Amino acid sequence: MEQSKPGNAVLNILVAAAEGFEDVALCEDIGLEEVEPDKGDDEEEAEECWPTTVGTGEAINSAPLGAERFDRRTALSWVGTILRWRWNEQYDVIVLGTGLTECILSGIFSVEGKKVLHMDRNDYYGGESASLNLTQLYRKFRPGQEPPAELGKDREYNIDLIPKFMMSNGEIVRFLTHTDVTRYLEFKQIAGSYFFRDGKVAKVPTTETEALKSSLLGVVEKRRVQKFFEFIQNWKAEDDSTHNGLDLEKNTMAEVYEKFGLEPATQDFIGHSMALHLDDDYLKKSARETIDKIILYVASIARYGKSPYIYPLHGLGELPQSFARLSAIYGGTYMLDRAADEIIYENGVVVGVRSGSDIAKAKQVICDPSYAKEKVKSTGKVVRAICFLKHAIPNTKDADSVQIVIPQNELGRSHDVYVACVSSNHNVCPKDMHLAIVSTIVETDEPEKEIEAGLALLGPIHDKFVSVLDIEEPVADGTTEQLFVSRSYDATSHFESVCDDVKSIYRRMTGNELELKQRPTQEQEQANLNNA
Repeated sequence: MEQSKPGNAVLNILVAAAEGFEDVALCEDIGLEEVEPDKGDDEEEAEECWPTTVGTGEAINSAPLGAERFDRRTALSWVGTILRWRWNEQYDVIVLGTGLTECILSGIFSVEGKKVLHMDRNDYYGGESASLNLTQLYRKFRPGQEPPAELGKDREYNIDLIPKFMMSNGEIVRFLTHTDVTRYLEFKQIAGSYFFRDGKVAKVPTTETEALKSSLLGVVEKRRVQKFFEFIQNWKAEDDSTHNGLDLEKNTMAEVYEKFGLEPATQDFIGHSMALHLDDDYLKKSARETIDKIILYVASIARYGKSPYIYPLHGLGELPQSFARLSAIYGGTYMLDRAADEIIYENGVVVGVRSGSDIAKAKQVICDPSYAKEKVKSTGKVVRAICFLKHAIPNTKDADSVQIVIPQNELGRSHDVYVACVSSNHNVCPKDMHLAIVSTIVETDEPEKEIEAGLALLGPIHDKFVSVLDIEEPVADGTTEQLFVSRSYDATSHFESVCDDVKSIYRRMTGNELELKQRPTQEQEQANLNNA
């Protein structure tokens, strides 16, 4: 008797069980429920996702499992057939790498009805934007070395590879809310943003009271800054009386600062702690970009107060995983721990991807730079040091999370140094521990020395993991070959550039601007089911 062909959703769960991948929430999302497995010798194996086909819908009804419970052995018996079905199919889009950029695009295209195959050579989601457990961290930075027992258990750690926070009113939040990916996430506000000046760390004020007490500005300078912000607040493009003789499109930011008589130290504070520029090149450019960045910063503070940043519990790796979950719900097929050995072309145009002896065909391919090295160029390097601390960062009032900006001019450099720190309160490490990342753009042949000023602010460092990576971008727009390569993660402390890259790739792939459609909430979906 010929076996019926399982739906994509069930296939994803079958392969997940066979590979030992844990994703209980995904089981729930597609109508499967978790079943307690028989306890074995391996405690971690006993806690995996063991679904049964108790849900409704085409994917469930077409599955060959009936309503029987299955375990990993059962799943393995189906995997060979599943993979053959997957590889013999034609896809609209193949995505290589599960970084945040790739997962957002995978989710968006799946929601739009595209048939998506998403692969990653790693056995975890996130690529360079992943959050790793201890074993994965040591495997990446210290191959062959086991983590010390004193550090605790794997499941207590979600260690970010890149130091980024989310602007509360930023574009990434709009992506999350419009797709309702927030249903899979929980967030916590970052306690504060700090600025380094004259050898000291000072909190960036977020209230009028803090501004009056702040040591970052003198009394006279505070009045000038107040007039500057009143100008921004009152600006109306159609009303010349609010322009103060300035044209934000034509005047440079240096000219705007000069108009209000702001001192160089104040310019540093505004340009680097609020507009979050990496260097001083912005001073020679149109003021519009910087003014927009300042408005975003202020609006993000206004949204929740205290600081402009929020952070997902369990680490930044939750962001790509959540968009991957969205894609899977809408029929996307996922393969972790699967190498992409070759991107295949015919007449100079992408037609598929080869993995071993298997070939999957597609009209378009998206990938991160590591999958198409010959299609990218390096625009610089970034050095990052992941540091384990057993205390809060000194001079931050024992804050459980902070960002510290060390402006370039304080160090005689061309680029700022950033410090980002989270703690056990964010479910990323054991109790009473903090994880800090110090980073900057590399300017010399001694990258680690370039972040010494940031490391010095941390106090005693229990352990440290340093990486130096290329900042890469595609050499072509991809429209000729239909291969669309994302940019690697830059040194900015937020995700706005990632969102810009997503919108750019979408525009080049479809010829249209990305318009995020509001996805129904869980309550709306349930109401629709009840009314059906």
